[in-house]
Amino acid sequence: MKISLLHHWLVSMRGGEKVLEQFCRMMPAADIHTLVKSSQSDSLSSHIREHKIYSTILDSIPHAEKHYKSMLPLFPAAIKSHKVNADFVLSSDASMIKGMSIPENVPQVCYCHSPPRYLWDLQEDYLNAMGTFKAAIFSKITPYLQRFDLQAAGEVDKFIANSQFVSDRIRRIYNRESTVIHPPVDLHNFEPGRSSEDFYLMVSALVPYKKVDIAVKAFNELGKPLVIIGEGSELEKLSSMSEDNITFLGPQPFQVLKKHYEHCRAFIFPGIEDFGITPLEAQASGKPVIAYKDGGALETVQEGQTGLFFEEQTKESLADAIEWFEKRENEFSPAACRSNAEEFSPGRFRKEIKDFLITEYPSYFSDFHWGA
Repeated sequence: MKISLLHHWLVSMRGGEKVLEQFCRMMPAADIHTLVKSSQSDSLSSHIREHKIYSTILDSIPHAEKHYKSMLPLFPAAIKSHKVNADFVLSSDASMIKGMSIPENVPQVCYCHSPPRYLWDLQEDYLNAMGTFKAAIFSKITPYLQRFDLQAAGEVDKFIANSQFVSDRIRRIYNRESTVIHPPVDLHNFEPGRSSEDFYLMVSALVPYKKVDIAVKAFNELGKPLVIIGEGSELEKLSSMSEDNITFLGPQPFQVLKKHYEHCRAFIFPGIEDFGITPLEAQASGKPVIAYKDGGALETVQEGQTGLFFEEQTKESLADAIEWFEKRENEFSPAACRSNAEEFSPGRFRKEIKDFLITEYPSYFSDFHWGA
């Protein structure tokens, strides 16, 4: 049986690529099809690089891996013209890669990280982050892109959602049901039980929908130390509005990231994420999470045991939650945080994917030779 894996783009190792990495481990003979791929050998994990990777015609454009997002109007044509010859297709998608041309009657299971946020629920946030000219163009092409995305979703045989939050969005946007299988979180690199130092932590892209500004405003008023790791379009704006108690470290290597996870007092998570890996990395390090009460955090944080929620996406609500946390900080056990994170291990993820495929497609997978 020839299996093909589809993934939206391959330019770095983030949460979606960690899912693809597990698919690669399970299906070592599968090839991979993607929109564009990185030319840097160290941008992708060895498990992914061991597979044959095919990319669309967009990848022939110079510097496509850096500027592919600017080519959004070309995505549908590039994706649809890319033909995949396979007996079974498993896609990993947060965009429109599920719309690639596959032979008729070949099943496609789509592991959906989210219906593309820039086309649906968060479009206003993306428009607000663009210049006037780009926003006007994007608004004009959005109906075309939405039609293509809906058509692509209609060609999927079965959906797997990475959270109940995303499953609800799949039902609302695509009118399709899905099975929830939470993504894997790499736990073994994090060590719980380290002593806490006097700072709170955020690890985030500095873009509008992450709501980093809420944390900055809250900590400005509280005067408590906050360390922010990450980069993005809002760095200059956020830095200019921050007091001296807030430190921006920019992007950091893993060892620096690990150290801050393991020694912070708590992890701050003010945005709405489809799932959210970083709160689980904090819990794997034995640290509690203070999160806005919405999105994937509701599925990864146990209120009163591994963290707490604030009710409104405002600086006042977050500040109140931090002050509440400091009165009861000793009630949050590093062991409880770690135990909760272990429920999201890569081994658990591979088993649930395997069980799903065997149950739903026994003629394809009952005797399939799985990778390690």
